[in-house]
Amino acid sequence: MAEQQRYNLRIGLFGIGLEAYWGQFEGLEVRLRGYVDVVEGRLGGYGAEIVNLGLIDTPEKALAAGHRFRQEDVDLIFLYVTTYALSSTVLPVVARAKVPVIVLNLSPAPAIDYSWFNALGDRTRMTGEWLAYCSACPVPEIANVFRRSRIPFYQITGTLNDDPEVWREVREWIEAAKVAHTMYHNRLGVMGNYYGGMLDIYSDLTLQCATFGGHVEIIEVDELSALREAVSEEETDATLQIFASTFDIQPDCSDYELRRAARTASALEKLVEIHQLGSMAYYHKGTGNPLNEDTMSSVILGNSLLTARGIPVAGEYEVKNAQAMKIMDAFGVGGSFTEYYAMDFKDDVVLMGHDGPGHIAIAQGKTKVKPLYVYHGKVGNGLSVEMSVAHGPVTLLSVVETVDGKVMLLVAEGESVPGPVLEIGNTNSRYQFSIGAKRFVEQWNSHGPAHHCAVGIGHISSKIGKLGKLLGIETVSVC
Repeated sequence: MAEQQRYNLRIGLFGIGLEAYWGQFEGLEVRLRGYVDVVEGRLGGYGAEIVNLGLIDTPEKALAAGHRFRQEDVDLIFLYVTTYALSSTVLPVVARAKVPVIVLNLSPAPAIDYSWFNALGDRTRMTGEWLAYCSACPVPEIANVFRRSRIPFYQITGTLNDDPEVWREVREWIEAAKVAHTMYHNRLGVMGNYYGGMLDIYSDLTLQCATFGGHVEIIEVDELSALREAVSEEETDATLQIFASTFDIQPDCSDYELRRAARTASALEKLVEIHQLGSMAYYHKGTGNPLNEDTMSSVILGNSLLTARGIPVAGEYEVKNAQAMKIMDAFGVGGSFTEYYAMDFKDDVVLMGHDGPGHIAIAQGKTKVKPLYVYHGKVGNGLSVEMSVAHGPVTLLSVVETVDGKVMLLVAEGESVPGPVLEIGNTNSRYQFSIGAKRFVEQWNSHGPAHHCAVGIGHISSKIGKLGKLLGIETVSVC
């Protein structure tokens, strides 16, 4: 949203060295600065602004670097250990910046050419060459000081060049930092009230803000109804055209219901713009107000459109799951609202889906629109969406509030597989898990999540784990 776009993800980078070496070993400083520039080039390719402070080689420069990173508002720091350096050139930078730090222990090559090295015949030159490969040397010292200073840090070890694993890890850390940045600036709308009696979904909004950042905007259903009353026929017609190109509208969908849903979808767009929402959780049982019932019984198509374009909407006022859906969407993998439907022990799959909006951008084929003459357990009737998540690898995510007042991320990787589903006008998919359906369900349940979760395409548990580390919260992977 507009507020979030004002603040870009900024990554800090600095290398470390020892000033005493520069006068002793000709060309060493220039060589190591060049290595830092190589890292900057690679980091810049992952979609963040890079603040490169170059080579820090004295405690005085370290203090200035810490102030500079604070001024530049960096979200994450990469520390490139180029050679031996004193820990006093590191601690002031990181302690002042107060953001997570990734230690890059990267050698310029997989190995020293021992024969060439030993044939140099100049021990001073040999020492300088050795120091260019000495990145591993100070890492234990740095780790010791970070641990004693209670500074969380994470390591990537490998080579500067021709090491895909290193740069995959770097990319994932930056992607996780982007998601943390997105969540910190997100505006979550909550509209209506909890579904009465679902004790597992009741959330601590303060805890959610304290953990992820962001803002929670409390929205009245009356506001959406008022916006809907003001929607013009032209706006409704334009939204109907979007419906026609986006959905597979079934023949038994009446023009009346389609126009009703289109008016509400248009109003939802206005509501999102007014409050600059990046996600939303909603539910409204209603107490006899016909305008509100008309509004809230026609939101599914509009909320599905919002979800598909990066504004995930969770039903049943499930705030924690709106957060999980936003995380998945920020990773670029979708994030559809889902829960267990049933288990198929014959095929060893778990049937999962939900009534209400779905993430139509990750559907297997075009999402169908069907009329429902009763919303089970809810008031009213209207149009609904029916879809399965695209066949292939998937990741499930639940944001869990624990008994000790913390937030935990619960993750599982599986496969969305073809096969028969319940064609009841809801989202519905078949999922297989490496540990089998029985063990998956039991292990997932053992961690006490709410009965809803978010599902996205691809296997991204390693990225979610990194997000958890950046946020300082536990991540549990079931499979």
